[in-house]
Amino acid sequence: MIAAPELQTEFHYPQDTDTRFSSDTDFDDPDGRNAVIGKGKAKKGKKGPGEKGKGAGKGAGRMNGHHQENGMENVMLFEVVRLGKSAMQSVVDDWIESYKHDRDVALLDLINFFIQCSGCKGVVTGEMFRNMQNSEIIRKMTEEFDEDSGDYPLTMAGPQWKKFKSSFCEFIGVLVRQCQYSIIYDEYMMDTVISLLTGLSDSQVRAFRHTSTLAAMKLMTALVNVALNLSINMDNTQRQYEAERNKMIGKRANDRLELLLQKRKELQENQDEIENMMNAIFKGVFVHRYRDAIAEIRAICIEEIGVWMKMYSDAFLNDSYLKYVGWTMHDKQGEVRLKCLTALQGLYHNRELNAKLELFTSRFKDRIVSMTLDKEYDVAVQAIKLLTLVLHSSDEVLTAEDCESVYHLVYSAHRPVAVAAGEFLFKKLFSHRDPEDDSMPKRRGRQSVNANLIKTAVFFFLESELHEHAAYLVDSMWDCAAEILKDWECMISLLLDEPLPGEEALTDRQETALIEIMLCTIRQAAECHPPVGRGTGKRVLTAKEKKTQLDDRTRMTELFAIALPALLAKYSVDAEKVTNLLQLPQFFDLEIYTTGRLEKHLDSLLRQIREIVEKHTDTDVLEACSKTYHALCNEEFTIFNRVDIARSQLLDEQVDKFNRLLEDFLQEGEDPDEDDAYQVLSTLKRITAFHNAHDLSKWDLFTSNYKLLNTGIENGDMPEQIVIHALQCTHYVILWSLAKVSEGTSKKEDMLTLRKQMRAFCLMCQRYLTSVNTAVKEQAFTILCDLLLIFSHQIISGGREALEPLVYTPEASLQSDLLNFILDHVFIDQDEDSNSTDGQQDDEASKIEALHKRRNLLAAYCKLIIYNVVEMNTGADIFKQYMRYYNDYGDIIKETMSKTRQIDKIQCAKTLILSLQQVSDYKVSYLPSKRCSYSMRCCQIWDPALTAHPQLSVALKIACLHPFAFKEPNPQGEGHPPLNLAFLDILSEFSSKLMRQDKRTVHMYLERFMTFQMALQREDCWLPLISYRNSLQAGGDDDTMSVVSGISSRGSSVRSKKAKPATGKRKLPEEESSSSSTEVWMNREQSMQTPIMMPSPHLTSTIMREPKRLRPEESYMGVYTMTPDQQQQHTHPQTPQPQHHQTPLDYNTQVTWMLAQRQQQEEVARQQQERAMNYAKLRSNLQHAIRRGTGLMEDDEEPIVEDVMMSSEGRIEDLNEGMDFDTMDIDLPPSKNRRERSELKPDFFDPASIMDESVRSTHFLGYDAFQR
Repeated sequence: MIAAPELQTEFHYPQDTDTRFSSDTDFDDPDGRNAVIGKGKAKKGKKGPGEKGKGAGKGAGRMNGHHQENGMENVMLFEVVRLGKSAMQSVVDDWIESYKHDRDVALLDLINFFIQCSGCKGVVTGEMFRNMQNSEIIRKMTEEFDEDSGDYPLTMAGPQWKKFKSSFCEFIGVLVRQCQYSIIYDEYMMDTVISLLTGLSDSQVRAFRHTSTLAAMKLMTALVNVALNLSINMDNTQRQYEAERNKMIGKRANDRLELLLQKRKELQENQDEIENMMNAIFKGVFVHRYRDAIAEIRAICIEEIGVWMKMYSDAFLNDSYLKYVGWTMHDKQGEVRLKCLTALQGLYHNRELNAKLELFTSRFKDRIVSMTLDKEYDVAVQAIKLLTLVLHSSDEVLTAEDCESVYHLVYSAHRPVAVAAGEFLFKKLFSHRDPEDDSMPKRRGRQSVNANLIKTAVFFFLESELHEHAAYLVDSMWDCAAEILKDWECMISLLLDEPLPGEEALTDRQETALIEIMLCTIRQAAECHPPVGRGTGKRVLTAKEKKTQLDDRTRMTELFAIALPALLAKYSVDAEKVTNLLQLPQFFDLEIYTTGRLEKHLDSLLRQIREIVEKHTDTDVLEACSKTYHALCNEEFTIFNRVDIARSQLLDEQVDKFNRLLEDFLQEGEDPDEDDAYQVLSTLKRITAFHNAHDLSKWDLFTSNYKLLNTGIENGDMPEQIVIHALQCTHYVILWSLAKVSEGTSKKEDMLTLRKQMRAFCLMCQRYLTSVNTAVKEQAFTILCDLLLIFSHQIISGGREALEPLVYTPEASLQSDLLNFILDHVFIDQDEDSNSTDGQQDDEASKIEALHKRRNLLAAYCKLIIYNVVEMNTGADIFKQYMRYYNDYGDIIKETMSKTRQIDKIQCAKTLILSLQQVSDYKVSYLPSKRCSYSMRCCQIWDPALTAHPQLSVALKIACLHPFAFKEPNPQGEGHPPLNLAFLDILSEFSSKLMRQDKRTVHMYLERFMTFQMALQREDCWLPLISYRNSLQAGGDDDTMSVVSGISSRGSSVRSKKAKPATGKRKLPEEESSSSSTEVWMNREQSMQTPIMMPSPHLTSTIMREPKRLRPEESYMGVYTMTPDQQQQHTHPQTPQPQHHQTPLDYNTQVTWMLAQRQQQEEVARQQQERAMNYAKLRSNLQHAIRRGTGLMEDDEEPIVEDVMMSSEGRIEDLNEGMDFDTMDIDLPPSKNRRERSELKPDFFDPASIMDESVRSTHFLGYDAFQR
């Protein structure tokens, strides 16, 4: 209890008990955890200076617990802390002065401060403070917790609450610091505050629990700091005492010895008091709240215990406290796991503490290693950093397997994780240097210190077997190993210079890897941003980074302008090495060729590139050469003329050679020579590669390529690769011509020529769609899709109306050919595709590549649909494949449907319904699991079709699809289901979108298409009809039940943040009805049921009504027209009778009938809603009357109540079993120089020294607790 000073109060230690609450808790304090703490027997509070007598000053000058001066209310502590404008030191000093004047009044202000910081608008009055126990005060404050949204200061957003938490924590720290010499030892202020916070921390109200836990933990941190200062003072006093006592008797001051002994005694008493307070907080708050249900509260506890262990390691850094951090590393919330890792980082950072962490490291090392793969990236980053600190402290702790699990994270797509792994890798493999290397003079080239480190990077890259991710490896290590990675002079020396005597030369594979790493480092230095796929994009560079970038570009240009020709000459026959080396000039500062007088090296480079073009036919090499010429041919630099002349000479030779070879090749007729074909193909590859980046229009390549393609169509024996590259080259000709026309400087004749060439080329590509070669057809299809998209109606957008003559709309035949190509070459099974490529798809990687190619083809065609180049209804053939090829193309098809819906909702809906009807031809298996999955996906994908037109109800659209399901009778006879009956299985997934009255309307409309015999069928083949009817009948007869359950269930549910008690203002749209209105439609529904599907009893507001049992012929006269023959057949089922389908109504009659039914039922629904609302009001008022009778809560005030304890599922359940008795007393270590206590200093790693005798006799814990 919180006692007044004149009352003699018995103080108790808080008991370490479980804090799980039952559902009917009344906030009592059965464990005595809210009692004021004390030391041993009961004590009477000490009177402070200036304290009034009994009753004096209490309530004087106060109103509702607030100060009053001249009728004006002073600013409360809460407002001062909330605003954060005053210096916290002065605020605390003012409160201390108030406490010295009247400690009851000041303490009451402090209590109200904590209550208001929790968001409670209630006030603890002086009367409550004197006469009520803690649990009663907390209950009263809970009742007055007038919260509207569930937010409280610690969780509120906005500028005024932005710094509240920091100000709140600062106030507690300053308060303890200013009171540490006298007030905290008066056995009144701290006892009362700790008792209050302990009681609030056990509250089921989250705001109380969260705020009080934060306050208690910060209070504990401040007390730990006080205890540390006391320990230091005790050590100093002990040294002074020893020094004085060791003096000679004549020089020894006995008075000083007595003063030192008295001071040491006082410090010891104070330390014991502090130990008592910390024990109370630790046992009463921490051991319960560190496993609270709220992650924020658990995180606060773990964060603060980390501070205690780091601040006062002699007392807290032992297994009894470390175990809480180790256990909590298994927490379900990433926020809590993150606090565990940051707390441990502060400990491992101090090498002096490593010895005390050995046992913890051995026990929880595996868990820390596994956290490097945490689903929360922030947790993974901190786990890697923690392992780096562990590695820094000792190389023997982590095994090779532990390190390898971190190594591969350098290739992670998440850059912070990769950078942290790069630092770990650098610490492990690159930070160890021989002492001799530092003493020797600095060497350059392959003799430098970095040579071995660069080789180590190469070896690591090769062993990781992720050869396509060198850029990721470089980026991961860039921040910590930039000095090594930018030692390009050493890399050049390793590639060009001969190895030293006794040195092992690099293998061909190692040289390839080194060149790739070298290229990545140059790109990273020149671009200063992460590679593609890692990072959010380019960022603004600082001035320092810009200067570093310029310096790096200058240095790399000076080095490689000289070395690159030699490297190309050495590796000219190796395509992979040459391809990487040819990319280097793209990052040069080309001005240095002139300023550095390096023109001769430029000429040498151009000669090497020309020789490479003439030697190689590999596409990658030729494209790299083309890009290099494009980078060097920059008109801004003086070297442009020199490079342009070399480029023109090379292209002149290649084009002349191609024309000469082509003329001879075409004259050979149907039996061309293989050597001639190879020469034509090689030359065409070079021209195509250069035409991609350079304008070759002046050589008129369209004529020669078109002649080549036309000959291939006529003869049909043109080599595959020649046709593919001819199509690509002609495509480049069209695009370069369009670029010239778009500039507006060309003549009208040029536009007409382009229009003629483009249409002729499209026709040529269409003819190649029927080729026998798959690769040729794919190339023609891709080019056609690109051209149709480029020359569509959108070409004139953006003020380019002059290009309108170039607009090309594909004809119906071309659209049909494109669609047929997609259906024949994309929507195929994997096995079929493997067979079509002559068995080359056996390898799994090849299958993935083939799938990627087919996805690109489908995406190219879907773009034509999205941009309205082809008719939208052609998409029906694509959409109907959604289910069958969901795993391969589901994302592409779904995105296409989403885009088409944005363009035209009506047309999209028509297309989707068309595909829905077409897909019903696909025979769906009637196994329940398959049918369910199929129908649910159909519901997800075709839902836009039923919501595209807001003017029509969903019920009308669904009902209008019924004729499709029944229109085609089964040729095997009328005893079998219609052919399209499976369509109803898909419609059943949309029934949930119908309102209750619409379900009845659609159900009645469905009965019009059914015969009496259909209703009697129960075979599996009729399951679509049965499930569809059930979906329309589900939920149709529980109106009143929804009212009752919706209100009664509220009492046992957890209230959400913005929830309000049920009042008369609650709206119940179309879901709640009265008993009288229920009976109206209930009786009508009874007449509509089939004899096979009898309804369950209907629950009304007053009685449980049993439906009248009728004979089948009486129940269904109003629905089915039973002829005498049908009645006879029903009476004698053995006699087979012919069945006839009922003639379906036309569309207009359907719409008219459904609208009439809807209007008739709207009035009935409105009356049902009014009666239901009245009924809900009555029930709500009755419940609140019962509540007021009990006096538990106010009428409109219901705090957020949550389960205080965190669920043990998925956590270390067995660890929690021993928590009640595995809580140690905080025993601060003795003075280091005090002899009388040094012998009694406990071994904090010895389990026997940290337990009571009662506990020790039953359970031997310590690190055995870890094993649990």
